[in-house]
Amino acid sequence: MERAKAQLMFKLAFSKRNWGAKYDRLEHYKRFDNLKIIIKELEKNKWLLMKNKPNYTGISLNPEYKKEIIEFIEKHIPEIRGWIK
Repeated sequence: MERAKAQLMFKLAFSKRNWGAKYDRLEHYKRFDNLKIIIKELEKNKWLLMKNKPNYTGISLNPEYKKEIIEFIEKHIPEIRGWIK
């Protein structure tokens, strides 16, 4: 489960550059098993920001915890160490 969390956050941080007010639709992450559980746990840690729009739910990484998020991602996916700035 921790690796899946890291993969989701990596996609947001590296591919999408979703920090702060840049939101991506939650429906783009359907490939993740246990997506609801992952989202709930990341939101509980305050690492994930959620924005409910009329047509979709948007997610973004919380820039207040950028250092901790990057450390978590690199711990669980060591092959991408140094990719996220």
